[in-house]
Amino acid sequence: MKRTLGLRGAVTLNMLDMIGVGPFITIPLVLASMGGPQAMLGWICGALLALCDGMVWAELGAAIPEAGGTYSFLRVMFPGITGRWLSFLFMFQLMFSAPLSVASGSIGLAQYGAYLWPALGRHTVTHAFHVGAYAGSVVVGPGPLVAMLAVLVAVALLYRGLEKIGQLSSAMGVVVLGTILWLLLTGLVKGHIAQAFAFPAGAFHLDHGFFLGLGAAMLISTYDFWGYYNVAFLGGEVKQPERTIPRAILISIVAVGLIYIGMQVAVLSVLPWQPLLGAQGVDARRAVVSAFMETAYGTRLGPMLGNVAAILVMITAFASIFSLLLGYSRIPFAAARDGNFFRVFGRLHPTRGFPYVSLLALGALALVFCWFSLGDVVAALVVLRICLQFLLQHVGILYLRRTQPDMPRPFRMWLYPLPALGGIVGFSYILFGRAHFGRELMLAAVVALVGSAVYWMRTRLAAGKVTLTR
Repeated sequence: MKRTLGLRGAVTLNMLDMIGVGPFITIPLVLASMGGPQAMLGWICGALLALCDGMVWAELGAAIPEAGGTYSFLRVMFPGITGRWLSFLFMFQLMFSAPLSVASGSIGLAQYGAYLWPALGRHTVTHAFHVGAYAGSVVVGPGPLVAMLAVLVAVALLYRGLEKIGQLSSAMGVVVLGTILWLLLTGLVKGHIAQAFAFPAGAFHLDHGFFLGLGAAMLISTYDFWGYYNVAFLGGEVKQPERTIPRAILISIVAVGLIYIGMQVAVLSVLPWQPLLGAQGVDARRAVVSAFMETAYGTRLGPMLGNVAAILVMITAFASIFSLLLGYSRIPFAAARDGNFFRVFGRLHPTRGFPYVSLLALGALALVFCWFSLGDVVAALVVLRICLQFLLQHVGILYLRRTQPDMPRPFRMWLYPLPALGGIVGFSYILFGRAHFGRELMLAAVVALVGSAVYWMRTRLAAGKVTLTR
């Protein structure tokens, strides 16, 4: 691959991948997790955790500047059969976490669609369910159908081999950053900043409930921050990767962290948090940016601008769905061509030359996940990635420093090993420091066990074929 991606392009790609539709749909979830504006701590702690994790990505990305990111890192950190097993396990969980990520954007699109067409929200009902010890929520009604339609349209466009993808990414960037700038300026001009810091009584009382809420807020903010490592997956196309990758990661984390904190302050300076989190705030929570614009500009312009904001967020959500399916569909394809994933995923469309099996499989799973609640989708996604990707890298980089101390490392994490250890502590806190944390951990354990069983079966079958051939 040609190394054509410079620092400016790398930072832009990271920030677009980080922001996407996430903050437009999760600000109410972060606020609800801690019951007030003290949820800003969730963004701050999420940024600190992202910096710790970013140091790990920066060192690995600079030392192993290859396409594939985690897939390549695991093969280097754990040579031999262990590395192949863990890289396969990463790919196996990606077949669940990638569709979950796509579904989260689709659900967000449907929520803003309900602002434009209220009947979508009125006829969409959430039902709790239990499967053994696992408890979750399934959504029934037109809302999931709208989310599924968005996925189907994105798959259809990608299946046609849509060209000018770069122009779509640029347009998405303009819409995302323009919407955020509009929101921040509106909060500055129309809002009351003091209202954004109207903390409830006992907001910072460090009891058990406070730390449970902080863990839930960090889980959501972690979901919103993810993407700062995007440049590491494109390592084979980055100019001067030993300098560009670390800089792009750290710059994007700091910039997006400031944006997220500013967005919460702007929203709460216009929308008081008490009614927003109350029973009467259900519609506002589903489309918080539209409700924000409607309140800020009053009865004359508010409804119209609220609709404009909903359309902009829906465009952003669809572009995010499109780009996620585009990028993720290439990863199973690459692993299959490497011989470490199911061979069928290595097939290209006979006339258009894209990995159609991978695209269709991810799209089909995303359709299923559109029927779950946004909170459940985000929680499952984050826990799967932490258990079967991020913690593996943090442990792996410590192991790599001990087993390959002379390996060239153009960038060394600052204050080693504190960032790696801090990331392990922070991710573990997200895993265990929340109410009902066991359900997502159970899901991650099932994926890990099934993935491991599939890997060992494939290994045994491959060994048997080699023996028969001989």
